[in-house]
Amino acid sequence: MGHLERQNNQFYEFGPFRLAAAEHRLYRNGEVIMLPPKEFDLLLLLVQNPGQVMNRESLIKALWPNTVVEEANLNVHISALRKALAERSGEQHYIETLPRLGYRFIAPVTEVDGAPAISSISHPLVENGAGASNQNAVRAVINHEAADWRSRRRWATALWLSAISLLGVLAFLYFKSVLRSSSAGGGADSPINIVPLTTYPGRESQPAFSPDGNQIAFVWSGAKDDNTDVYVRLVDGGNWVRLTDDPGDDVNPVWSPDGRTIAFYRSSADGDGIFLVPALGGAERKLAGVWANRFGFGSHTWIHWSPDGRWLVMSDKTSAEEPFSLFLLSTETGEKRRVTSPPASVVGDCSPAFSPDGKQLAFVRVISAVVGEVYLVSVNGGEPKRLTFDGAGVSNAAWTPNGREIVFASRHGGKSRLFRVPVEGGGAEWLAATGSEAHYPAFSRDGSRLAWRQNTSDEDIFRLALKSGSENVPPLTSLIISTALEISPRYSPDGKRIAFVSNRSGSDEIWVCDGDGENPIRLTSFHGPLAGSPSWSPDGKRIVFDCRPEGNADIYVVSAEGGQPRRLTTDPAEDIVPSWSRDGRLIYFTSNRNADGGSGRLQIWKMPADGGEAVQMTRQGGFEPMESPDGRWLYFTQDRGSSSIRRMPTAGGAEAPLFDFHQKNYSRVWTVAGEGVYFAVASSNTKSAIKFFSFSTGAEKTVAEVDRVLPSSVSGLTISPDGRWLLFPLFARRGSDLMMIENFR
Repeated sequence: MGHLERQNNQFYEFGPFRLAAAEHRLYRNGEVIMLPPKEFDLLLLLVQNPGQVMNRESLIKALWPNTVVEEANLNVHISALRKALAERSGEQHYIETLPRLGYRFIAPVTEVDGAPAISSISHPLVENGAGASNQNAVRAVINHEAADWRSRRRWATALWLSAISLLGVLAFLYFKSVLRSSSAGGGADSPINIVPLTTYPGRESQPAFSPDGNQIAFVWSGAKDDNTDVYVRLVDGGNWVRLTDDPGDDVNPVWSPDGRTIAFYRSSADGDGIFLVPALGGAERKLAGVWANRFGFGSHTWIHWSPDGRWLVMSDKTSAEEPFSLFLLSTETGEKRRVTSPPASVVGDCSPAFSPDGKQLAFVRVISAVVGEVYLVSVNGGEPKRLTFDGAGVSNAAWTPNGREIVFASRHGGKSRLFRVPVEGGGAEWLAATGSEAHYPAFSRDGSRLAWRQNTSDEDIFRLALKSGSENVPPLTSLIISTALEISPRYSPDGKRIAFVSNRSGSDEIWVCDGDGENPIRLTSFHGPLAGSPSWSPDGKRIVFDCRPEGNADIYVVSAEGGQPRRLTTDPAEDIVPSWSRDGRLIYFTSNRNADGGSGRLQIWKMPADGGEAVQMTRQGGFEPMESPDGRWLYFTQDRGSSSIRRMPTAGGAEAPLFDFHQKNYSRVWTVAGEGVYFAVASSNTKSAIKFFSFSTGAEKTVAEVDRVLPSSVSGLTISPDGRWLLFPLFARRGSDLMMIENFR
């Protein structure tokens, strides 16, 4: 452990990776791989002690010096590191597990100092303990990889380090300008300090500071990651106090201005509602029922307390057909007052936040499945003012305590990051110090502290064998993996290729790979606008998808071999989730464009495959169309977020309900086969099930139980043409921690 106290101004190279200690960055072939703080520290400990057995007790003590944690925490971080290093299940190219002993780093490590001149110090492997007999073969693979890597890039090392130094200076100047003073708190000379607030197993989210700034309320899924409840803890550490213990999901805690009460939102089988609970713990009181919402539930907040303590603002609606609106809810009488009336074409208004003076509300208007924008409105109502024109997944607005800016989360560029925008209008700026995968910003009242959720979840695409004897592979296996998001898989008509959506390049783009998950190739390069919902043409030569490079979504088509995408629709409406007809002559898609005096509700449309005039098909609502294999029927859900499967003849005719799988969170995880519909449901908070609905019998049966959770509200089930495989996204890991900036400026 002698390396632990060295000055961390070194670089460490192993295989295609470069670990920059001072920057807290891991690079693979020059591209940044984002690691949470604990995982980076763990990797640094292992890399600084190559070949040495690091027992569990020493690692836990080094990572959590003043905290009692279970070994399960260490297991979670080791598993996440293997994922980041692209080690598949059973592989140990970098981190070797020594049963009952601990871990050791087995790849050759080259240490490089911070100067442009490179001094290479090779650390030999220590061959003792378990696994030594297998290390010669492993070493040969790693040495070959490392030698190839160094030979390809040694000529550019000095230039690369110079560029990094320049970027470091620019980053410092940028952080200094971005993290400027937003309140009177925190002296001008106080150093900015980024610290983790929580590192519990499971998911911690939705931080909320007490009025005095000394405590923080938050949501935690528990050590087993099985149920979300509300907790309170001192900001400076100590034991947490659990305020709720209900089988439903308790989320979105907000403090009363006097610090005595916490309001929260409960979603349960008995109905959704707003509840109050004493901040020190005690009996709950239901303040009001609200319209249950499942669409985008994990991406937004729903309530906020007024500075005078008289009102809560909440997202609600009065009927199934209308979008969500903002209402004021009296904390004394339960009276409701409508504040906003969004157009019927949008999902609705959510993530409300009172301004510090209580006169205005910032909120997010969710325009479509993946797009929201920040608006301002008077608490007395009126026409909202639009602040952002992001064209991406904006969520969770929070005011800076001086009332001059709104901080919000946005998936602009493919990663959820925090931005700030002036209330008077202007361009949004990235809060670079909060990194990527940041959500739920929250300020202390004096403005000196900013907290947020740092997401560590990772979605990969898995393959399920539907028929026995499928090449003697496990029934469920990961197929398309990276440290980034992988969703929306679609088999090609011959089953030899897979189209999917990934943000591994930094933005959501369309990719293709071989049927075994190998040889991934990026087809689109929009570098910001979200591309999604790929679908193959019947001849396997083209892929149709949706994207929004000009703000609203349109339908595009691109060659399966790459090239310039071609735009097929130009209507100012949202044109999304396209699919091909079986004969290749038509493209179906979902749109909220008005026709025949319609209200702008999402409907199914069709147009010629090469573009042209579109014709409306459904009249009672429609989303995500899929044609049956025989070309006779068109299947779809009635609305975005609906789990009611409907169908109509492709030639036109009556729209009829088929069945409802009552899983709104998984409303987009279904696909049509020749004899029925495969779909996903949540069998618990930690498990999922794949089921099959038979056209002939009208009965459902369970195909497989999956000991993982599917990402909610994303598309993603596809069946191979021969009926042997199902592909769908799953959480390879699911977690989040709370982070905080002290002395925010």
